[in-house]
Amino acid sequence: MEKLLTRKEAARLLGISIATLDAARANGQVSFVQYCENGSVYFTELSLQEYVARSTHRAKPREINTGTTFRNPRNGVRR
Repeated sequence: MEKLLTRKEAARLLGISIATLDAARANGQVSFVQYCENGSVYFTELSLQEYVARSTHRAKPREINTGTTFRNPRNGVRR
């Protein structure tokens, strides 16, 4: 059987707050173990790894400067 982590341990391992972990649990983003209703909540390392994998997004390549700007062009007079 895998070692079960408390909410505090899981949040520290993920680098997030307990409130953020609770929100992810309530939204069904991370699976958990609860032996009895209204009892303590535990997490497995595998469930945390799956949560991180689902939350990880690929970086988009940086666009090459096309010379286009979002600023309004200046007229030739400096003030």
